[in-house]
Amino acid sequence: MITIIVFGLIGLGLLFALMRLIIGPTVADRVVSLDTFNVIVIGIIVMLSFVFERSLYLDIAIIYAILAFLETIVFARYLEGHYGNH
Repeated sequence: MITIIVFGLIGLGLLFALMRLIIGPTVADRVVSLDTFNVIVIGIIVMLSFVFERSLYLDIAIIYAILAFLETIVFARYLEGHYGNH
């Protein structure tokens, strides 16, 4: 029962992050919401690892976290170069 509530709240967080990604007024808001979305997805993978008792999911979560971090760095560098040179 508690896992259903937790996954429901996580899904609500995903919904809010997706809404900010779509309607965010600035590009920076969209990048932050994408990073939030990635953190929530990592949390979902970790929760699934706990529910299904599979440690392989933790390895997947670590790899996804590294790729999400690199994605955030790439977007930040793009924004720095695109919007930083006025």
